[in-house]
Amino acid sequence: MIQFIIGIIILIVGYFVYGKVVDNHFGADDTIETPATRLEDGIDFVPMSWPRIFLIQLLNIAGLGPIFGAVQGALFGPMAFVWIALGSVFAGAVHDYYSGMLSIRHDGQSISEIVGIYLGEGARKIMRVFSVILLILVGTVFMTGPANLMANIKLFGLGNADIWLALVFIYYFLATILPVDKIIGKIYPLFGLALLTMAFGIGTMILIKGYQLPAFTVSSLHPAGLPIWAILFTTIACGAISGFHATQSPMMARCTTKESYGRRIFYGSMIAEGVIAMIWAAAAMVFFDGIPGLQDALANGGGPGGVVNTISTSLLGPIGGILAMLGVIACPITSGDTAFRSARLTIADSIKYEQGPVKKRLILALPLFVIAFGLTRIDFNIIWRYFAWSNQTLAMIVLWAAAAYLVKNNKSHWMTSIPATFMTAVSATYLLQAPEGFKLPTTIAYPVGAIIAIGAIVLFLVKVKGNKTVKAQ
Repeated sequence: MIQFIIGIIILIVGYFVYGKVVDNHFGADDTIETPATRLEDGIDFVPMSWPRIFLIQLLNIAGLGPIFGAVQGALFGPMAFVWIALGSVFAGAVHDYYSGMLSIRHDGQSISEIVGIYLGEGARKIMRVFSVILLILVGTVFMTGPANLMANIKLFGLGNADIWLALVFIYYFLATILPVDKIIGKIYPLFGLALLTMAFGIGTMILIKGYQLPAFTVSSLHPAGLPIWAILFTTIACGAISGFHATQSPMMARCTTKESYGRRIFYGSMIAEGVIAMIWAAAAMVFFDGIPGLQDALANGGGPGGVVNTISTSLLGPIGGILAMLGVIACPITSGDTAFRSARLTIADSIKYEQGPVKKRLILALPLFVIAFGLTRIDFNIIWRYFAWSNQTLAMIVLWAAAAYLVKNNKSHWMTSIPATFMTAVSATYLLQAPEGFKLPTTIAYPVGAIIAIGAIVLFLVKVKGNKTVKAQ
C-alpha cells in the first residue's frame, strides 16, 4: 500500500507547502472588505465562519466524481494515484483557489463573469452558455445518481428509484431558491463530517486488512485497453481537477469574511477531495482481488453504485456500511442542489437580474428544473461522458483566466499557465479520441492535441509580450 500512503502524504504536504506558496503569490489581503459583509443581503451574500464554509465547499465540489470517478479510474491501475496526488496539488487546488479568490475580488460574481473580465467579452458569452449547460448536466447526474443509490440499498425500505428521484428533485428545488443559510448552511456541515468519517473508515480498513495494490507501473492496466492519456484525466476529474468547482466557489466567496480564509476553504477543500478520491481508488483497486475483479464487479454488480455499496458494507459492517453509503449519497446530493443554485446565480449575474424577491428566483429556477427533468430520462452513462469532457474544458478556461489575472497584476503566470496548458492538451486529446468525440486513433489524437496545447501557450505568451510592450511605451 506504499503507493497509496505516498499519495496521501503528497496531498497533505502539498496543502501546507504549495498551498502557502499559491496564497502568498495571489496576495490575500484582510484589509479588503469582502462581498459577504459589504453586500450582505440575507439570501446569497451571508457571512459564515470559515470551518462551516469549508465543509459546505467540500460537499459542493465532492459529488460523484471523487467516488464514482475514482472507482472507474482505478481500472487504469496505480497511475490513478499519481494523477490524483499531483493533479490535486498543482492543478485542481490552484484552480479552485483562484476561482474563489477572484470572485471575492469581484463582488462574488459567477465564474463566467470573471472569465469575461480577463479573457474578453467573447469568452464571457461562451462561458455563460457553457457553464449553465454544465451545471444542468451536473445537477441531473447528481440527481439520478443518489436516487439510484438509495433505491439500491433500499433506504428506509424504499427501493423505487423514481420515488427517490422525485424526493431529491423537490429538495433540489427548495435548496435552489431559499437563502443559503436556511438549508445549505445548516445541514451541509453535518453531512461534511459524515463524508470525512466515511472516507477515514474505508481508508483505515484497507490498511488494517493488509490489502495489496498492483505493482506500480506507468502503463495502463485497463481491461478494455483504454489509454491513460487522456482518458484517465477525464475519468478522474473531481478528485484531481474539475471545472465544476469553479462554478461553486463563487457561492462560498459570497459568504467568506476574510481573504486569508481562502486557502483553507478553496485550496483545502480540493485537497480533502483528493484524499477521498485516493481512498476510493485504492479500495476499488484492492477489494475485488485486482483490476479484472473490479471490472467484473462494475459490469455485473450494479456499476459504480453497486461497487461502493459492496465495499462499504464489507469493510465497515452493516451499520458502518449504511453510514458510509449515507456519506456517499450526501456527497452528490449536496453538489447537485448547489449546481442548480449556481446556474440560477450565473444567469442572474449575466442579465443583472435581482434575486431578492422569491418570485424572481422562481422565474429563473423553474425552467432549469424542467430541462433537468427531461435529461433524467436519458441514459446516465451518456450524460456522464459529456459532463466529463465539458468539466475539464471549463477547468482549462478558468486556469487561462487566472493566468491572465496574474499577468495583469505584473505577477508570474506559470503557476496557472502550466496547468492550463496541460488541461488544454487533455481536453483537446480527449475530444479527438473519445467515442463521443471524433473517434480518431491515438496516432493522430496525441500529436494534434499536443499541437493545440503548444499553440495555446505560444499565443498566450505572445499576448503577454505584446501587453508588456504597450505598457512600456
